[in-house]
Amino acid sequence: MSSAPDRSIAIVLGTRPEEIKLSVLIALLGDQARVIHTGQHYSPDLTSHHRPHLQLQVGGRHRGVQIGTATAQLTEAWQADPPAVVIVQGDTNAALAGALAANAIEVPLIHVEAGLRSHDRAMPEEHNRIVIDHLADLCCAATEQHVTNLWAEGIPDSRIVLTGNPIVEAVRLAERDHAAAQQVTAPLAGQPYVLCTLHRPENVDQADRLRRVLASLAELDLPVVLAIHPRTRQRVCDFGLGHLLYGLHVVQPLSYSTFLAVAERAALLISDSGGIQEEASVLGVRLLVLRRSTERPEALGEDCKLVPHPEQLGDLAREMIARSGRPFTGSSPFGDGRASVRIADLSEMVATGALDEYTSVRSMATTSGG
Repeated sequence: MSSAPDRSIAIVLGTRPEEIKLSVLIALLGDQARVIHTGQHYSPDLTSHHRPHLQLQVGGRHRGVQIGTATAQLTEAWQADPPAVVIVQGDTNAALAGALAANAIEVPLIHVEAGLRSHDRAMPEEHNRIVIDHLADLCCAATEQHVTNLWAEGIPDSRIVLTGNPIVEAVRLAERDHAAAQQVTAPLAGQPYVLCTLHRPENVDQADRLRRVLASLAELDLPVVLAIHPRTRQRVCDFGLGHLLYGLHVVQPLSYSTFLAVAERAALLISDSGGIQEEASVLGVRLLVLRRSTERPEALGEDCKLVPHPEQLGDLAREMIARSGRPFTGSSPFGDGRASVRIADLSEMVATGALDEYTSVRSMATTSGG
């Protein structure tokens, strides 16, 4: 990566999942990468080791304010010092702000993890990802289904590359903190356990739904380690549901290295996280997705099931736990672990204006990626 100017590739992120998925790409780009953190979910407990070149402070505000403020600040910063290309990942407010700002100053935009669709308009992320895909000059899709989704919306083939998802290499290369994991699970005295994370508005922003979720978790046959997100803890307090945590083993948010070590040893994962759907498939751990819909249907199967209603949790968990001694039957549909290399190469091509190379690279990625 020596032909583009130093730090000419701007990478906009605002949450820990974005940092994790982009970590290998950032390392590959080296001094070319200009990392901007919007502060959407900035927390020492939920943030990895990347030190941003520019740190914004948009967290804790309404979605529209976050997007508008970050877009304005990014536009102003880039007018004075424009990057050669902007990269955003996923469907966060930070990603949409980066995409809008890139469009405003007419800088090429690359969207990593393009083409995801839940077809659920109640999800703010669905609106974000659709807008970003239609603004992007290059949509880096993780699976063939994502490519099909983009085609269905009229996005031309020349703007789509099947790269795979960088989460595969991120999980494979990430360190595991087994000592910290042992401390987290020590109170369980060696029992098999369920690991749970919750943070999505559909689960935690309505008192009745959150009450039913927590009650269902407490009734499972195995102890539940609940790595409680700051948003979830606040809602539990707001709704007066603290007593429902007594039946769970509640722990603080886990570092990524600790999370992976705890997750690998779990009999079952329960989560509303989109990223954990991907990570579970790479780790080979069974998962229940506590959501009404998913934008990652490729991951669903015998070892990964959607749970639209908390009342279904007990039966489905017992079914999954009963199979915990059997081999994991699935495999990750998210690529071969070379997505970051492909995206780094594409980024350099865009940064240096080598647009005519898209077709050949897309052919290569379609043959060997996803």
